[in-house]
Amino acid sequence: MQFSNLPSVDSVLSKQEVAAAAKSFDRNWIVDLVRDELALAREYIRKGGVSPNADDVAEQVCNSIQAAIQTEPRRVINATGVVIHTNLGRAPLSRAAVEASNHAAQGYSNLELDLATGRRGSRQAKLQSLLCQITGAESALVVNNNASALLLGLSALAAGKEVVVSRSEAVEIGGGFRVPDVLRQSGSTLIDVGTTNRTYVRDYDDAVTEKTAVFLKVHSSNFRVEGFTAEVATADLVEVGRNSGVTVLHDVGSGSLLLTENYGMTHEPTPQESIKEGVGLVFFSGDKLLGGPQAGIIVGKKGLVDQLARHPLARAVRIDKMSLASLTATLVHYLKGEAEKEIPVWRMISATALALKKRAKSWQSALEWPSTVDKSRSTVGGGSLPGETLPSWVLSMDCGETGVVQVMRRLRESRTPVVARVEDDRVLLDPRTVLPEEDATLLEALRYALAG
Repeated sequence: MQFSNLPSVDSVLSKQEVAAAAKSFDRNWIVDLVRDELALAREYIRKGGVSPNADDVAEQVCNSIQAAIQTEPRRVINATGVVIHTNLGRAPLSRAAVEASNHAAQGYSNLELDLATGRRGSRQAKLQSLLCQITGAESALVVNNNASALLLGLSALAAGKEVVVSRSEAVEIGGGFRVPDVLRQSGSTLIDVGTTNRTYVRDYDDAVTEKTAVFLKVHSSNFRVEGFTAEVATADLVEVGRNSGVTVLHDVGSGSLLLTENYGMTHEPTPQESIKEGVGLVFFSGDKLLGGPQAGIIVGKKGLVDQLARHPLARAVRIDKMSLASLTATLVHYLKGEAEKEIPVWRMISATALALKKRAKSWQSALEWPSTVDKSRSTVGGGSLPGETLPSWVLSMDCGETGVVQVMRRLRESRTPVVARVEDDRVLLDPRTVLPEEDATLLEALRYALAG
C-alpha cells in the first residue's frame, strides 16, 4: 500500500520549487536527484516506513541542490581551543595575507614578470629575499607543502644513495605520511641508526659508507619521548657531516620563527637556529606555527637550493600564485616585528588568561542561559608542541533537555558552523581560538543550537 502512495517523478518535478530549479540548472541533473530521492523512499518503505508525499520529496530534492552548490570548504568558527586545528584548515591567515591572496586572484599579476626590466622573472624572488633576511640562510625555495619539500630534497640529493636517520626520527607525521615511505619514493635507501630512545654521534659515524649522501634529522613534532633518552644535537650532527663529507638536512616541522618559550611553552626548534648551526637545508611548513598558507619552505646553502630548483620535481610541486602572495604578506609581518599583533596564530597563543576570561564572561552575559565560566587549557595542535597547553577560560554550557549531542549537531548546522568540544556532558567554548570579530556570529549560532 505504501509503495502505491509514492509520488511519480513528474509530480515532484511539477512542484514550484523543483520546476524553478529545473530551469536554473541542468534539467537531467534535477530529474536524477528526484529519482535518487524516490529510490531512498522505497528503501525506507521496505524497512517499515511511511511513504513521503510529493512535497516531502521536493523538499529533499531542494536540500540536495543546496548541498551540491554550497562552496567548500566553508568558513567555520573554531571554539575548540586547538589553535592549529588540522581538520579546520590549520592556521587562519592575517588580514594582510587574505588581501594579498585576493589581489593575486583578481585579474593578472606580475607572477613571473620583472616589472623593472619587462623580462621574465622568478615567482620565488620576493619570497627568497624575505626568507633569507628572516632566517639568515643563503637561499630559499618554496613548494606546495612540507611533504613535497622533503620529497624534493631527497630526490635531488640522495636518489640511488643512502640516507641516515635516527630510528627515533623515522616517524609518521600524520595522515599516513611516513618518513621511510618518502625516502623510498625519492629513490634513496633508509639507513636507521641508534635505538627508539637513544642515538649517539658514534651511530652516525659508524653508518657512513661511500654511498651515504645525507644525514636526515626530523623533529618529533607530534609526540614526545621522555625518560631514558639521548639524541644527537643538530650542531654535533653537522660536525659529523662536515668531517665525513655528508650533507645534513633538518625537517623542523612546524616552522616557528618566534621563540615558543617566551609564551610559557617548551622550546620549538626554529629554522634560524638550524641555519646558524650549519645545516645544509632546513624544511618546514607554512601553515602551522608560521601562521601562513599551506606551503613547504626550504632554506639553506645556495648550492643545495639550486640543485633542488633545477630538479624536474620542483615544477610539479611548485607553489601557486595565491599561496605565494599570502605567504609573502605573512613573512612581511615577521620582518616588521608585528607577528604577535597581526598573525592570528600568534595573537591566539599570546592571549592572556585574564583577557580570555573577560570574553567568556561577555558571552555568558549576552546569552542568559545556564552556564559557567571555568578554568581550562588550550592546546597548540597541528603537530606542534606535543603535550603543551596554555591556560584558558571556557564558557561551559548546560544543554538541559536539548542534550549535548543535539546542541553540538545544531552548532555545526548553523549558518556559520561552530565546532566546540565536550567535557563532562557539557559543551565547552574556548575564546582563545575564536577571532574577536566572530563573537556576534558565535552567539547567534549558540542561540539557534540551544533553542532545540
